[in-house]
Amino acid sequence: MSLIAKATSLVGGTVAAMRRKDSPREQAMGSEPNIPEARKQGIMTLKMPVAEGWKNGRLPVCAEGLQVNVFASDLDHPRWIEVLPNGDVLVAESKEQAGPPKTLMDHAAQATMRRVKAIGKSANRVTLFRDEDGDGVADARHVFVENQNQPFGMALVKDKFYLGNTDGIKAFDYVAGADRLEGEGKLLVEFKPHGHWTRSLLVSTDQTKIYAGVGSLTNIADQGMEVEEGRAAIWELDVATNEARVFATGLRNAVGMAWEPTTQTLWTVVNERDGLGDETPPDYLTSVVDGGFYGWPYSYWDRIVDDRVPQDPEKVANSIVPDYALGGHTASLGLCWMPEGTLPGFGDGMVIGQHGSWNRSILSGYKLIFVPFKDGKPNGAPRDILTGLLSDDEKLAYGRPVGVTLGPDRKSLLMADDVGDVIFRVSAQ
Repeated sequence: MSLIAKATSLVGGTVAAMRRKDSPREQAMGSEPNIPEARKQGIMTLKMPVAEGWKNGRLPVCAEGLQVNVFASDLDHPRWIEVLPNGDVLVAESKEQAGPPKTLMDHAAQATMRRVKAIGKSANRVTLFRDEDGDGVADARHVFVENQNQPFGMALVKDKFYLGNTDGIKAFDYVAGADRLEGEGKLLVEFKPHGHWTRSLLVSTDQTKIYAGVGSLTNIADQGMEVEEGRAAIWELDVATNEARVFATGLRNAVGMAWEPTTQTLWTVVNERDGLGDETPPDYLTSVVDGGFYGWPYSYWDRIVDDRVPQDPEKVANSIVPDYALGGHTASLGLCWMPEGTLPGFGDGMVIGQHGSWNRSILSGYKLIFVPFKDGKPNGAPRDILTGLLSDDEKLAYGRPVGVTLGPDRKSLLMADDVGDVIFRVSAQ
């Protein structure tokens, strides 16, 4: 680490310690969150535990009635999971690429992210795992596709496999049961890389559309709105024509997506802006409508204006209020629908992988949670599924949840952990 990076990281850590005493102890969560008044930060709060991983048999802590085991290990920054109809489990291994830092804060932020191995050389591959004896542990392992550009989201429609690289969506021919994709694939849609780089994918229930999350380049359109064109959005790709359009906007960084089955509504989790305080504004879970605008960068939550941004009053007035707050800077990334009966003691609802904060004085996230649903909407307080991924003193990260999905048996959850470099399986005890 350079002297500049050390100095700026030290300043960020000192600021975090000073702000800790004033940090709200109640998280902004639920349908009617208590969001503290914004406090603009001249120097960003930077705080990140050191990557420890899982040693000496340590495992995450499960909710009562559940157990957890390692489904697959020795990966290189596993981020996203896709389970194919035949039970094969695909894992995208990729990492953020650090560009040349332009400011002192860039130096500090990169130094902070390196503490948990969040920046570095990307594996740029998808690995296939197969549980051949059905015991909940992968037996076979194959490189499914490699030499990609920060691969993330995956989707299968009939005999076509779609891969969300940071610079666009590729389509490959797929043969059921294949250990590896053949050919270079065809680029169908181009996205601007850099910034929020993940490109999650979700197939519509009728398999005619694919939805893709494309995050913003910057925190609050710091470089103007022109460079944000087509970003902070969810895109829709028509499978038959390969034509793509922007489906919804104003979503700073929409990552995980899932369908709520009773209403057939698209839901997503969104990472909100930085620099206004530990709980301001909260990340959120929301339904998404065609043509909807959700506030970024002009406002957040219930049309609360961010006066750091040149305003568009009409946009603010027409912005949609999210459905459910998930706490400030929890970095809620993974999302899947879990029907009642999947795990004992849990009904219908959404499972969310909270990757964990790096920019608040008291850390948040670092766990797998469940939000109960009723009649197509969130109904009640969130519940923990997996905890114990962060040391009590907040100095060590044993793991950081990312993608989550139902296991091949539909009676378990699979969760990617990009610090422990493992895929965990959660099932009934």
